Order: sequence, then structure tokens, then C-alpha cells
Amino acid sequence: MIKKGQKAIVAMSGGIDSSVAAALLKKAGFNVIGIFMKLAGLSRPDEEKRAKKIAKILGIPFLSLDLRREFKKRIIERFLKEHKAGLTPNPCVICNKEIKFGLLLGKALALNADFVATGHYARKIQTAKVKSYKLLKAEDKNKDQSYFLWMLNQKQLKRVLFPVGNYTRKEVEKLARKFRLPVLKAKKSVEICFIKTTANDFLKKHLKEKPGRIVDNRKKEIGRHQGLYFYTIGQRKGIGLPGGPYYVLDKDFKKNLLIVTKNEKDLYKKELTVKSVNWISGKKPKLPLKVKAKIRYRHKVSPATVYKIQNTKYKILFSSSQRAVTPGQSVVFYQGQELLGGGIIC
Repeated sequence: MIKKGQKAIVAMSGGIDSSVAAALLKKAGFNVIGIFMKLAGLSRPDEEKRAKKIAKILGIPFLSLDLRREFKKRIIERFLKEHKAGLTPNPCVICNKEIKFGLLLGKALALNADFVATGHYARKIQTAKVKSYKLLKAEDKNKDQSYFLWMLNQKQLKRVLFPVGNYTRKEVEKLARKFRLPVLKAKKSVEICFIKTTANDFLKKHLKEKPGRIVDNRKKEIGRHQGLYFYTIGQRKGIGLPGGPYYVLDKDFKKNLLIVTKNEKDLYKKELTVKSVNWISGKKPKLPLKVKAKIRYRHKVSPATVYKIQNTKYKILFSSSQRAVTPGQSVVFYQGQELLGGGIIC
């Protein structure tokens, strides 16, 4: 039960969602401290300035936390390493686990805070009988960000608050006006915060080109590529082949081959294998388990069954074929509104 006067650290980015989150907690009687995280690869003095201004308007203390070294090591270097290994990782998922609800949560506890709050569109509830927590989809289904939170555990959830999760984006904008917060013209956050232009531009800056052959699905050579890590499964643009459209079907790292197809139907699969599975409840469910699963943030959920195949690996069988199943991406499992957990596609 949340008590008045408890201390909450709010991760303030200077954007609308985290600013309104801080305002809501202050209104609810929390002792709020705003923290701006300095992260590597980002030049964000304007955002820090705005976050500080908002903290002043709200009358709350404000701190800057320099996490550039840790962010570079745990997020950016990992992102590059996984691309080099032929995967298409999701850095936001790792950042939530390691940075926001890892390092920031640790800092909050060191400041004797009871909670860490963010501007994520997601909801948390406590179960009545057992003192455990469930993670639910946000009220606003278009803004729901529960997909990025599947790595969280009970220990973290106990200390986490999502103040805007019960509101729609339009309601959050109304609240920003009501609290007189100068955030409505703030730039919307980009998909990957440390990438200023495109993922390929970023990769080309940090990874050496490794040219090789482009082949069709009968292994006939039809062109050349500059490095397999610059391509992702299902990609259509930027392959540079005449007579298209072509789609990236697979990548053979042993032979340095980019495998493409003209038939988009080749991209559809009903089955995939996942590793590093996390169950948010902390307990492994009874398998096989019927769920609604999604293989990418903007994908629709689809009925599927989860099967165990090894200690650390699971098989997911979908009732309908999924387009461009991509190794390194996250697949997450829902039952109704509840996020049960997820894993990384092998």
C-alpha cells in the first residue's frame, strides 16, 4: 500500500511523460526527487535544462546522474557486439533492466527512496492474496510500452511506479497544461536514444565493412553486400539490387552470405526458438502454455503456445504465420492485459 510522504525518485528526461509522472506523484503526496540521467552518445543539454526547469516549477529537488561510462559499456557496446554477431538487438529492453531499473534503482535505494518512477506507459498491480506484482498493458493501447519491460523481476517491480500508465496520451497532454509544464513542444523521443540518424549510419561509423556475396534462396549470386550487420530480416530498402523488390531472408555468417528473396511469403514462419526467458512472476508456469505473443514492438499480438525444449530454451508455435522473425529481437507473452514475460529470439 502506498503511503503519503513516501519518497519517489523520478527519471526525468525533460519530456512530457516523465514530467507529468513527477507532477502526479507530487500531487499524490509523495516526497519527489527528479533525476536526469546523463547517458553516453547523447548530447542533451537542452533536455537537462528543461528537466531542471520543470523540477523548479514543481518545487522538487533535482539531481543529475552521470551514467555515461556505464551506458556506453552496457548498452552501446553490447548493441554493436550483437550486431557483429548477426543479431538485431533491442537496446531499450536491456536499458530498462540495467540502467533505469538497475543502476537508477540502486541510486534511489542509496538515497533511502521507496520507489523509482518513470514515464512508461504500463501499469503495475499487487495481487491481493500473495504479495506479488503483475505488469499490465497501459490504458492507452497505442502508447503501451509493456513490451520493453519483460525483463523486470518481482524485486524491481516492488519498487517501480508508472504514474502515466492509467492515462491516455491525450489525457497526459491535458495534465501537462493543467500543471503548466512547458513540455508540449518538446521533441518526441526517438526509437533508439543514442542513434541520431539511422541505425545503419551508426553501425557504419563503428563497424568495419566486410563485403560478401548476395544470393537468392537457390544460392545463385545476384550482387554484393558491404557487411551482414547492416541488414535485418525482412528488410526491403537499401539492398541495392536491380529488378526488385527483394527482401532479406537470412544471413549466413560462416560463408558471409546475404540471402534474399523476391517472394515476401518466404518471410513468414509459424515457429521460433527463444532463449534467456524471464517470467515476471518469478515462477515458471505449467507448460505447454497458451498465450498471446508478439515478436516486435509494433506487431499485433497473436495466439501462440509456449513449449519447453531445453533448460534455457523454449519453442513458440504461433497459430498464424509471423512476418520476419528476427534473431536478437524480443518475443513477449501476454494473457489478457497481463505481461507474463518474454525471451530473446534465437
